[in-house]
Amino acid sequence: MDDKMLLVSPAPHFRRNRDTQSIMLDVVIALMPAFIASVIIFGWRALLVVTVCVLTCVVCELLFEKLCKRPVTVNDFSAVVTGMLLGFNLPYTVPIWQAVFGSVVAIVVVKQLFGGIGKNFANPAITARIVLLVSFAGAMTNFTIIGTPDGISSATPLVEGGSISTVFFGNYAGQSGNRLLTLFLGNHGGALGETCALAILIGGIYLLCRRVISWHIPVAFIGTAALLGAVAKHNALEYILSGGILLGAFFMATDYSTSPSTKSGKIIFGIGCGLVTFLIREFAGYPEGVSFAILLMNILAPLITMATRKKPFGTKKIKVKGGESK
Repeated sequence: MDDKMLLVSPAPHFRRNRDTQSIMLDVVIALMPAFIASVIIFGWRALLVVTVCVLTCVVCELLFEKLCKRPVTVNDFSAVVTGMLLGFNLPYTVPIWQAVFGSVVAIVVVKQLFGGIGKNFANPAITARIVLLVSFAGAMTNFTIIGTPDGISSATPLVEGGSISTVFFGNYAGQSGNRLLTLFLGNHGGALGETCALAILIGGIYLLCRRVISWHIPVAFIGTAALLGAVAKHNALEYILSGGILLGAFFMATDYSTSPSTKSGKIIFGIGCGLVTFLIREFAGYPEGVSFAILLMNILAPLITMATRKKPFGTKKIKVKGGESK
């Protein structure tokens, strides 16, 4: 038998009659509620930031593939998804040149230099956000709200150490029910795409109904974070509605090429994301840990897949050069 017949291409793999373009188009559709919500909450500059990220990602992918004489893949919408997700992870006040820089990092450094879609070891948008956060911490944590006097910075519901705060909830401070409503609708400071929980849930449910993603990672991620938050005496609902847990759980932790391929592996992956997020929120000097948690679990994903992959019945070990192969 020809050895080439045994080669398996990188993820994503589809069992149905769907290609990468149709999958990514579904993700774009699922992201639209959060995109619309960000423009309503943060104004025209939210539109500008996300548009710049998307255009830069598409242009970078096109130019890099042309330069390297690779097949052009911009029509599969993966670069559009990366651009939207990166834009969603930025505050609306971010300097435009920084948004461009982050987009170049996401596409060229994280995605294309590792071989393109399906071959990157980490989520491009997540990695680019961390690079921007480390490089430009002031701009990346300048969360303000449209319509407040002079803008209120650091208006995120999370404070240092990970505790849920009532630093700013408009006129809702001190009223638990109204705080939850504010978090649910998104009228508070934060990154563009992570504030409106309602919009994210609509998109997440769409992806589940379309079977683009499975329930394993989102449920494990959100459930673990909520449980640990409750153990630490936080309001569990406030804990998961604050910051980027929902956006990360539905749209970034579920990335095909950077998450485990087995069902049990996905659950372990989601639990790991929730656990690391909790640890960073509670014990680190940075109030939000979703991006770091997903990046760490991306690195561990291949090991999780190998550990949870079922051994086919009746197989034997075959000795090969350099070791053994099952």
